[in-house]
Amino acid sequence: PQHVVLYPLVSKSLRNIAAGKDPLEGQRHCCSIAQLHEHYSLGYPDLDELQKNPQPLIFDIEVLKVEAPGSYQQDPWAMTDEEKLQAVPLIHKEGNELYRQGKGQEAAAKYYDAIACLKNLQMKEQPGSPDWIELDQKITPLLLNYCQCKLQCEEYYEVLDHCSSILNKYEDNVKAYFKRGKAHAAVWNVAEAQADFAKVLALDPSLRPVVSKELRSLEARLREKDAEDKIRFKGIFSQ
Repeated sequence: PQHVVLYPLVSKSLRNIAAGKDPLEGQRHCCSIAQLHEHYSLGYPDLDELQKNPQPLIFDIEVLKVEAPGSYQQDPWAMTDEEKLQAVPLIHKEGNELYRQGKGQEAAAKYYDAIACLKNLQMKEQPGSPDWIELDQKITPLLLNYCQCKLQCEEYYEVLDHCSSILNKYEDNVKAYFKRGKAHAAVWNVAEAQADFAKVLALDPSLRPVVSKELRSLEARLREKDAEDKIRFKGIFSQ
């Protein structure tokens, strides 16, 4: 047993890791004593108690599983910059395979990890610099894939946010207009959906058959909704 004064902070980091979070989440760069004062509560009653009353600890280590060499994939926060760059194509490929299998949520998580790797690298560059732009151009297709997963999972407002963010930087991104148009249509933003689909056609007329199909689907849903509204409100106005 050892008297481990700073173990509560270490334990919180380990619990963050187990939850798939950055182990330093919520911490700021300062000395250990300042960290103790900064974190009056660590978010766990047992750790708060241990922090107030340090005592000797005995650690039991349990092996949960043994992985084959080369099969372990580090979380993005634990990778070096070079490892992040090398991991992105592999994670992207894994996301594509999961999407082909119809596993939208799992694929979205993979795309999110790849985006996180690139975003972490991008934060170290001057916004608008050649290196920053190069990284942003790698992020954009991953973010569009992520949006496709969110469309499949019917999380439309997240699609609207991300596609609008892309279009604020890249006004000629056809895929972003198309996905945003589908999301607008899904949440009954009819004028916005029509405007996005019109922009798709202006940028790429060859997509007319696909856009026409989306517009016909929207019109059919509108007619169905109008019919339902008439039935729903008929009793109200006849009273």
